[in-house]
Amino acid sequence: MKGEAIYLYAFDVANEIITARVQEILSEKPFPFEIRMDRTLPKDMPLYKPLAIEPPPLSARLHGVPVLLLIRVYNVGVVTVMMRAAFDAATLADLMPFHNPKLESGETLDAIAVKLCAQVCDSLRELMLGRTEFPPPEAYTVFCFTDLDGMTDTNRWLAEHRREVAGLLTETAADKLSEAQVTEVLRIQRSFENTDLVVIDWDAALVVDLTGYVDDVLYALELANLQLEEFRVMDSRLDTYLDRAYEDLERRRLPMFGAANLTLRHLRRFRVDVAKLTDEVTHITKFFGDWYLARVYLGARDRFYLDQWRASVEQRLAQLDKLYSVVHSEVNEQRMLWLEIIIVIFFAIDLGILLWVRR
Repeated sequence: MKGEAIYLYAFDVANEIITARVQEILSEKPFPFEIRMDRTLPKDMPLYKPLAIEPPPLSARLHGVPVLLLIRVYNVGVVTVMMRAAFDAATLADLMPFHNPKLESGETLDAIAVKLCAQVCDSLRELMLGRTEFPPPEAYTVFCFTDLDGMTDTNRWLAEHRREVAGLLTETAADKLSEAQVTEVLRIQRSFENTDLVVIDWDAALVVDLTGYVDDVLYALELANLQLEEFRVMDSRLDTYLDRAYEDLERRRLPMFGAANLTLRHLRRFRVDVAKLTDEVTHITKFFGDWYLARVYLGARDRFYLDQWRASVEQRLAQLDKLYSVVHSEVNEQRMLWLEIIIVIFFAIDLGILLWVRR
């Protein structure tokens, strides 16, 4: 069996990257990434094209083979790093070492991805709006097969090797898995022809295309992984906002001017980010029907629980907005109270002056 082990990393590095003004990334001229359209799709509806570069392969090898690189930059403030290493295995169990691998130099691919992302951010620092210290990346492993030892029907191959596939995707010995777990791992499958197949699990996926072209499916999986990273980062930031909100409410530390309005503006900005999050993948998610990539994306969205992530973020945003709205109302009431007190004081002073003058 021949193919590639592919590692996807998504980094949330800023609120926005002005990709239209990017001239160079890591001393290379970027190009709009495009995928080949071989299957049925809606006409005259272009996909979003992030900027991409293909740096030279890593100097250190992985299991004796070179590691190819592809870096993409999205205007929603995300940088993705893809690493690819070819394999030729006799059995699926032979691919277990490709989970969480280390290069021959001793470095992990995770560490290499973080370094590459930092270098990209440094080269784009003038074009990044709201740059942040990016958290650990959202990583995803994809095993892509272009040859199944001569077998031409991918669905029949999966039926014969379903337990081994489940073991590979879960990093578990095939004979130790329960039948219920095997069924769950294989629950989300997509296939357009007998020569292609996608099985999507939480931490890894299996992609088979005997024609040799898998970039379109990888792009759909990357978009879903990108969304997961965005929701994860927003959820972490909302934890900070919630802690601060409860602390402010308990201690009543908000002054009468400024703080409440500033916080509400930050929350409204978060709402815009949530709305913008899926905008870049609208051209995939808005079409269902027979479009194969849309079905692949929907399967990944289901497996990654993206709808639940989004609902959770929006619910907590509404909760924060409500909490600070209460505080804001209390601040306004205090302002009105002090304003009335000041009016009464001035009225008393004015009355006292009038009485003094008459005397």
